[in-house]
Amino acid sequence: MADYTSSVAPARLFQAMCIDTHNFLPKVIPEFVKSINIIQGESGSVGCIRQMNFPEGRAFKYAKNRIDEIDAGKFYCKYTTIEGDVLGDNKECVVYEAKFEPTGDGCQYSLVVHQHTKGDYVVKDEDIVVWKQNVKKMFNTVEEYLNANPELYA
Repeated sequence: MADYTSSVAPARLFQAMCIDTHNFLPKVIPEFVKSINIIQGESGSVGCIRQMNFPEGRAFKYAKNRIDEIDAGKFYCKYTTIEGDVLGDNKECVVYEAKFEPTGDGCQYSLVVHQHTKGDYVVKDEDIVVWKQNVKKMFNTVEEYLNANPELYA
């Protein structure tokens, strides 16, 4: 689980990270996301499948994510990585639950991860540490960008 406090309003973070992801993330964090293609459905709607392509030099090439649940009123999104080399040989899928809870001057962002592994495989602690470090870097960059561009998703 990743849990961060932000000075950005939950509606803006939700829009950037859950709805307009395909436009926003490649522009703001190109070192993590090269591009995002919508494979099926409409971005930000249940059933939408987006393929996230990673830049050269990253450990993985792509991940396909399907939106399973979305509640814009509660700033909640549940999505599943259903395909891609990010799953390796040891994972069936990975389910993410992102929530942006309003606070007095921003929001609390939480990302819960459920890794569905194959057989007896156990995710290594060091892999979790690296994942959390990357999520924190990405989140901080997104937050800085939104603070520097207050009109975006306002």
